[in-house]
Amino acid sequence: VKFHNVISLIFWGRFSGPFSLYSMKKIALALLASLLLCGCAANGGFSQKDKEIINTSTEDILHVYTIESEDETMILRAKSEDLSGRALKSRDYALLAKRMVETVSDTAVGGVGIAAPQIGINKRVVAVQRFDKEGAPFEVYPNIYILDYSEDKKKGPEGCLSVPNERYEVLRSTSVTIRYFDINEGKVVTESVEGFTAVIFQHEVDHLEGIIYTDRVLM
Repeated sequence: VKFHNVISLIFWGRFSGPFSLYSMKKIALALLASLLLCGCAANGGFSQKDKEIINTSTEDILHVYTIESEDETMILRAKSEDLSGRALKSRDYALLAKRMVETVSDTAVGGVGIAAPQIGINKRVVAVQRFDKEGAPFEVYPNIYILDYSEDKKKGPEGCLSVPNERYEVLRSTSVTIRYFDINEGKVVTESVEGFTAVIFQHEVDHLEGIIYTDRVLM
């Protein structure tokens, strides 16, 4: 059954199922909103909504999405997609990377990492403070995945910009192997990361899968 046919059936009350008509209409509206949000982002590009977020109020830090808003939670719970090679070479990506670092490093935010979904963009981009490097710089990692988690794990305290005023103990691997696209080298690279920086990468990559750190606490 084609998507638009299902939407039509839902709105005209001809869909039979376990949900009420009211509930199904709410689901349909959410699906339509999702399509409108992502409709212009085919083939790994930025949608119009993404571009508006990236380019609006460039003198200010970006708004950080939180679970206190239902609409923002929908973005935080969605899986993110890779950016295309063309998108990674765009002005929009360069500005996104810059603004993500400015936002997470702002004293009013005080974070050590941020993922693109946290500012309303479901793309696989994270900014992480590299405490394992001299000067602890913030660096941006597009199209990032964790390939391997160490069997050695350790509990430690975590907080999240998207879950204000909360802090919990989370069990994380002590080292990970990450894969991402290196903008400077123009190729995909892999890297092993240990210690607290490895924890940050795990936390931020979770966001790209629609996972919030409190889910790990419940696990």
